Amino acid sequence: MKARIRWIAAHGIVRYGAKKAAQRGDLQAMLVADPATRENPRQVFEKIRASGPLVKTRIANISVTHRVVHDLLRSDDFRVTEFGANLPKPLRWIENKTRSKALHPLKPPSLLSVEPPEHTRYRKLVASVFTPRAVAKMRVMVQEKADSLLDELVTAGRDVDIVDKYCAQLPVAVISTILGVPDADRQRVLEFGEMAAPSLDIGLSWEQFTRVEDGLEQFDAWLAGHLAELRRNPGDDLMSELIRATEDGVGLNDEELRATAGLVLAAGFETTVNLLGSGIRLLLDNPDQLEILQQDPSYWPTAVEEMLRLESPVQLTARLAKRDVTVEGVPLTKGELVILVLAGANRDPELFDDPYRFDVTRENAGKHLSFSGGRHYCLGASLAKAETEVGLKTLFDRFPHLRSTGGGIRRDTRVLRGWASLPVDLGQPASTGVAR
Repeated sequence: MKARIRWIAAHGIVRYGAKKAAQRGDLQAMLVADPATRENPRQVFEKIRASGPLVKTRIANISVTHRVVHDLLRSDDFRVTEFGANLPKPLRWIENKTRSKALHPLKPPSLLSVEPPEHTRYRKLVASVFTPRAVAKMRVMVQEKADSLLDELVTAGRDVDIVDKYCAQLPVAVISTILGVPDADRQRVLEFGEMAAPSLDIGLSWEQFTRVEDGLEQFDAWLAGHLAELRRNPGDDLMSELIRATEDGVGLNDEELRATAGLVLAAGFETTVNLLGSGIRLLLDNPDQLEILQQDPSYWPTAVEEMLRLESPVQLTARLAKRDVTVEGVPLTKGELVILVLAGANRDPELFDDPYRFDVTRENAGKHLSFSGGRHYCLGASLAKAETEVGLKTLFDRFPHLRSTGGGIRRDTRVLRGWASLPVDLGQPASTGVAR
């Protein structure tokens, strides 16, 4: 009963209201509640863009304008939000009183929902693992993992679900190695991530909500046990470093430690799973662009930036006004919510020529905002790019005749965008003389 009440307060009423608003043509509600819009949001993005750089809707304020999204991500007039912050006060009170004690990526002390000084303190503890030098060393490990997974695919038959067999397995293997997750636990961690991925969304169905709650609680319990084991037998991984930092007096309590470690672990593979799958689909749908990469591999880094721009793994984020402020002539009062549609900003024609075209040679593809910006810029951005570049290049080098054999199934999420399934025919593998 407690869980049912929490779902009604946090999701049920929002779900019903968003559905009705979407039917009336509310643009933001359509992004939340209209399946056709989630599949292809282009029409709604452009209607929002035509309405102005910052648009007030029945739900909140929203922007798909690159300069606005770019500036607000960095503005000291705004802060990150937390789950339920934009609910009406009575519903927020109910959600607070009935919420699960399990960790949640949008509830403090998660890095996604806190600001300095807490954010600064947590971020310092994980920043060192994602330095350019560290990522350069990780590329060797990524290559080894990719080669190993593709060796297994060679013997698995030509028809495979490439998301299940490759896109999901590569990032979870990489991040698990970095964070000291035993091989035997990697599939469980992947399952936790898949169960909890919709936790960033609003308006979940009861079935989605219960699955998310179960996933978060299982992940929290597993993480507590994993950290306890690392305390007994620390290694040279990031989680062991986080534990040693608390023992050296940095000041993370157990909840903060679990929140920080859990977010790094989950974010370390969730985003990259989506990016790998979307990249494969873009290349299969645009064989002329794949041919450019096969003829000139120097374009692979640019291709990855273009994949991030056109198929942002995280579609949107939000900020709360810390004080009364005016943005693009629109007055906002303290506490007002602004939805920043990263995917829409990435397709702003003021910055990107022919923005809906996939172009692996696009010179300014790296201007995308898919990794957020400012103090909340994704710590794992460099690693995600390296994994995607190595993972996709290795895949198409090994299987140059890979082709789609079905429409695929998109993930049923709103904030995260990716493929749950992509059936492909691997075709004949390349000869051993092909560079990998």
